[in-house]
Amino acid sequence: MSSSRAKFVLSGLLALATGSALAQPFPNVGRSATPKEIKAWDIDVRPDFKGLPPGSGSVARGTEVWEAKCASCHGVFGESNEVFAPLVGGTTKEDIATGRVARLTDPGFPGRTTLMKLSTLSTLWDYIHRAMPWTQPKSLTPDEVYAVTAYLLNLGGVVPDDFVLSHQNMPEVQARLPNRNGIRTDHGLWPGNSLGNGGKPDVQATACMKDCGPEPQLASFLPEHARNAHGNLAEQNRAVGAQHGADTSRPSGAPPSLPVPAKPAAAAPPPNAAALAKAAQHSCTACHGVDKPIVGPAFNAIAKKHASRGDLEAYLQQKIRSGGQGVWGAVPMPPQTLPEADAALLAAWIAAGARR
Repeated sequence: MSSSRAKFVLSGLLALATGSALAQPFPNVGRSATPKEIKAWDIDVRPDFKGLPPGSGSVARGTEVWEAKCASCHGVFGESNEVFAPLVGGTTKEDIATGRVARLTDPGFPGRTTLMKLSTLSTLWDYIHRAMPWTQPKSLTPDEVYAVTAYLLNLGGVVPDDFVLSHQNMPEVQARLPNRNGIRTDHGLWPGNSLGNGGKPDVQATACMKDCGPEPQLASFLPEHARNAHGNLAEQNRAVGAQHGADTSRPSGAPPSLPVPAKPAAAAPPPNAAALAKAAQHSCTACHGVDKPIVGPAFNAIAKKHASRGDLEAYLQQKIRSGGQGVWGAVPMPPQTLPEADAALLAAWIAAGARR
């Protein structure tokens, strides 16, 4: 982050903290965030549903949005796949009645789904709104978020098939969450009397300071005769981080004498730098390595698999744009929304062998 941008962000955060876009606590440091900028950042929804935008969405509409934008990662029924954890399952009608999910305390139950742990409906709505879909966060409209949330709740038996979720009936649905009573607020994390016990910490420990055991003694050290047996250990450790290694070229206890690393000469950009940069820019490298698979196959493995195709570039470009499943296993690749020129550049690079 540049210094000017850091000043700008600091000013905005301070303004948010004071509740005013006009606050300027430090003169000549950045500028105050404008009301429009604060409105763009201030999208969170509180457990009391403050911040929830007006809108509504039905279970039926949520089914359509889910199948188009969510099912490729989370499964048609929220059961997920090899990559993502299940969202739905593990709750019962009895849980909806009591507000506590019984299987959370059952060591024999195989997993913990999102709906089993969810205690505030605002958390689910807020996360979908700000972070989903994975490839296009914040692209869903409020009505689509209401619809997707309603669909997930319907899969868990919380709302019926014909239900329409809206900003008006969210508190009613909150009262039916299977684990709504599974949250504790009496831990004193918040001041005041609005939550829990009004700020009283849940830790009452006092220092003992008596009947202490013997002082621990250092039991592992490097003998003097072996200090430099494998060269200076300080020169064999990286120069960043807390652990630099002992300077074994000097007696124990002597101050270290670490060499100053020479500044490397600026390297020329690799011939395929543009394609690599685009792959990183569009988050392709989150799932694909150049020569190693991650979630999906390596780029050079894709080039080898389809090397015999005469229309390889066009085929790859179409795959990038529309996604697919089944060629490399069960994990799907969602459609990618990137400029045509970038898709063509990446397709040409992969077709040529995906070299660095």
